[in-house]
Amino acid sequence: MSPDLQQRCPLLAVPNFSEGRDDAILEAIGDALGAGDGVRLLDVHRDADHNRSVFTLAGGPAALAPALVNGARAALERVSIPDHAGVHPRVGVLDVAPIVHLHDADRGAACAEALVLGEELGRELGLPVLLYGALASGRTRADLRRGGPEALGARLASGELRADFGPSRLHPRGGAVLVGARPPLVAFNLELAPPARLEEAQQIAARVREGGAEGLPGVRAIGLELPSSGVAQVSFNVEDPTRVPLATLVEAVGRHAEIAAAELVGLAPEAALGGFPPDLPMPGFDPERHVIEHALSL
Repeated sequence: MSPDLQQRCPLLAVPNFSEGRDDAILEAIGDALGAGDGVRLLDVHRDADHNRSVFTLAGGPAALAPALVNGARAALERVSIPDHAGVHPRVGVLDVAPIVHLHDADRGAACAEALVLGEELGRELGLPVLLYGALASGRTRADLRRGGPEALGARLASGELRADFGPSRLHPRGGAVLVGARPPLVAFNLELAPPARLEEAQQIAARVREGGAEGLPGVRAIGLELPSSGVAQVSFNVEDPTRVPLATLVEAVGRHAEIAAAELVGLAPEAALGGFPPDLPMPGFDPERHVIEHALSL
């Protein structure tokens, strides 16, 4: 990234909204996110089976937090988490909202912007905000999402957990929001070829994720079955894609099952795609739009 571009857009935000099916709702959220000064909407990735959309924005400090509050407000007017159905784990309408620093020098700015975002989501929208990752002594999204919004609501009500910002109770429509600050991670899915089913995807995920028998460092994985097609999927978050590039995930899963296709969710740093097998289909992938370094230069 050029020094000039780094100065103008040193940070990214990657809000995940629990809506992936309704065009009008997603357009309204996108319009709200992109309405502020100093923000560029780089990409929207939607998935009807997950019923989830991932927006990627670039901007400077003091620009991203207001944009995400605007997007959350638009989502709360149109989406209700008690009525939500989808295969992806979630606890809120704006489920997770990380601020991403692309360079170590911008880590402090990302942390500060995330804290401002949490305070504004709680104060302006009445959403309980729970910090994760480096802002919360390593507490993970998976721990906070375990059992879904009902379990998180019970933990808040009992006092086991307290919201870092906003009320310590779920918002009746919006649930809760998880806010963090981090370097780029990669969300990535591998579809297994039939006749593989859910149980096989779950077993593979358990083997290859961190802590499993073949555990890859910093890799989170779950097995899912996509209702629209019946296809089994292993869904990943890779916390350090320079250490564990996507080709490593393909190799690890390929030892246990035939892979039909890959899917990149949102954007990835160029290093994550090094050595990626050219014969593995990745529908919709455009390196000019989906590689961070290229997208920021457009």
